[in-house]
Amino acid sequence: MKRKIELLAPGGDVDAIKAAIIAGANAVYCGLDTFNARNRAANLSFDDLIGVIALAHQYQCEVFLTMNIVILENEVPTLVKLLNQLVNTGIDGIIVQDLGLFNLVSKHFPSLAIHASTQLTTHNEGQIGFLATIGATRVNLSRELNLGEIKSLTTVAHDHGVLTEVFVHGALCIAFSGQCYSSSVSVGNSGNRGRCSQACRDEYEITAAGNKFPLNLKDNSAYFDLPELVDAGVDSLKIEGRIKGAQYVHTVVDTWRKQIDQFVDTGKLLADDSNLYKVFNRDFTNSFLKGNLTKDMFIDNPRDNSFKHANDVSNAISVVQIQEAQHTLSTAKDAIVELVAEKINHLSIAKPSLNLAFAGKAGQTLSITVTTPEQHFVLESSSALTQATESFIDEAAIEKRFKTLKSTGYSLQPFNFDNLDTDLTLPFSQLTQLKNQLLLQLTQREYIGAVTLPKLIKHPKVTETPTLSLLISDEKDIHLCDVTDADIYFKLPESFKKNDNKYIDIFLRNPRLIPWFPAVLIGKDYTEAVRLLEAVKPARIVSNNTGVAFKACEMGIEWIAGPFLNTTNSYALLTLQEHLYCAGAFISNEINRNQIRNIARPKNFKLLYSIYHPILMMTSRQCFFQQTVGCNKPSIEDGCMLKCEKATTITNVKGISFAVDKQKGGYPSIYNHEQFLNIEAVEDLSHLFDEFFIDLTNIGSGSKAEIDKLQLVNHFENVLKGVSEAKVQLNQLVTVSTNAQYQQGL
Repeated sequence: MKRKIELLAPGGDVDAIKAAIIAGANAVYCGLDTFNARNRAANLSFDDLIGVIALAHQYQCEVFLTMNIVILENEVPTLVKLLNQLVNTGIDGIIVQDLGLFNLVSKHFPSLAIHASTQLTTHNEGQIGFLATIGATRVNLSRELNLGEIKSLTTVAHDHGVLTEVFVHGALCIAFSGQCYSSSVSVGNSGNRGRCSQACRDEYEITAAGNKFPLNLKDNSAYFDLPELVDAGVDSLKIEGRIKGAQYVHTVVDTWRKQIDQFVDTGKLLADDSNLYKVFNRDFTNSFLKGNLTKDMFIDNPRDNSFKHANDVSNAISVVQIQEAQHTLSTAKDAIVELVAEKINHLSIAKPSLNLAFAGKAGQTLSITVTTPEQHFVLESSSALTQATESFIDEAAIEKRFKTLKSTGYSLQPFNFDNLDTDLTLPFSQLTQLKNQLLLQLTQREYIGAVTLPKLIKHPKVTETPTLSLLISDEKDIHLCDVTDADIYFKLPESFKKNDNKYIDIFLRNPRLIPWFPAVLIGKDYTEAVRLLEAVKPARIVSNNTGVAFKACEMGIEWIAGPFLNTTNSYALLTLQEHLYCAGAFISNEINRNQIRNIARPKNFKLLYSIYHPILMMTSRQCFFQQTVGCNKPSIEDGCMLKCEKATTITNVKGISFAVDKQKGGYPSIYNHEQFLNIEAVEDLSHLFDEFFIDLTNIGSGSKAEIDKLQLVNHFENVLKGVSEAKVQLNQLVTVSTNAQYQQGL
């Protein structure tokens, strides 16, 4: 086999990165202590990163930096300062979630390769086209996909000149990545900001099915699925685990390295995966890859399963047998610690010293003698130094221009000026040229100068007075068209019957309805969503799925970016408008009033905001009911999404219950016990938003009584008109509500 298969390893700290490199990783991904979706990892300082890049490149290992969170408007200057440093480090790529980062990088830092994070929930071919259009060179495919889906999407990606990577080992999320808000809602720590508190691993009151950890999945392992992944054309096999230590990383990478090498050399697999069980695991499953979503994917214990596994494989039953099994595993774990420590002990990320000696006299060139442990050379200016009475080439002027050398892989020593006369001058551009020549000689890369962003213009609103819009999902609510002038969106399901015209007919019969597409549309459901677009040819849609948005753009259909695209800054809006002709966007409900205020609207671009909706915590391709109320089916079938309408609740140990809701044609989802009700936003931000939105779909209501929708519409319209009593009436009508996210933000 000729094609290279990249083994991509996690690096939560320097020792873990060293362990990955020495174990044979082709690439590592790591984060700094900012703009990074694993704040619980130790992470790196910028100096650490420079040293890591130099060390990794000695071993022909690439380094990718995780910048995979949504970005707030006030953070953009700091972000650009970081990007100005990164472009001269030799970093091999950055991993990105925020759509605004695509805009900044493609315009101002085009030498940086952009990898689309798993947080972008990439699962259909339209999304591949979308990401290729905005500048992605690689996409991480959703963990929920099966091998057939991965193969199909990889073919599409390669047609677009984009690589694919797939998680093959480590923790699994129960929710679609990028579409989980449980931590944000429950404790104010957003997964979209790297602060996930892992509510899915929490203990709950024991369910009817007898489980205390009903959302806890086993870990992912595709160790024996390597041939199918190779056949699918996947470019990179990614190991999860940036909060794991060096021993874990080395063990998993080394085990996978041997498996890949064996398969490349012989076409056969190693049969022994026992080493993977010697480090932290929650037992293993490959059910997402196999498309076999059974209750066996769950484990009712979120802690380390390695010791239980040791008992099981040893058939240890008696106290003595259990003690022996535990002792054997503990000894093996200790041996791993010693082995890894010995292997990485000689590896250093210390920067080699860089010494610069500046010399020159009037009538002579300015020379720089450069000394590193590996190199010694002299650079000279192209013109001679002259006497001056001002604008001296003095120590301060030189230090100012050469301080950027601190961002190289070298430790910059104090400059030597012993042989440089005073009161001399030289065109300052020649100092810059000398610095750039020096950088080129040291790094073999052209130096890229710092970028200063132009100030964005805040364009005027599209509509002078904000309007109301509402969402329905049932034909019985279409009568609301007769009682309001509001835009009425009709929520489409996540799953469709193949070649069924039910929803096409609804829109053809009711041309006032505006299609609203969900965040997740996989396989035939994406194909059916596109067929609906082609048949209905609506004037406008709202899409929470970038694949449908990409198709709408191709068809010349006006589209609005929905709230689940997690839009939090001006540059994300520019990405949507400039690349995909987006006409407007919902601003994320995760950010607060102050984080919203400074967003700059592009020209002729609508801004929308939801002021009333059920609060989604997570959506899953797995079934929540197997572990809660139980289900007679051994696995999820194709018809489950189309037919099942189960609903229940789960209650955490604090006594708070959450609605587990399965709409017909939808994925199982969990909702907060409170509705989002934010009338304050109307008072605070009517000068910014063109449209305020309310969700009337009954989704996530659990056992709560249905509220009269005519009353809701009437009260919200009065709120927009400034009728003071309307606020009181809404608070009386919606008895359990919150706008905590609007208060706390990200």
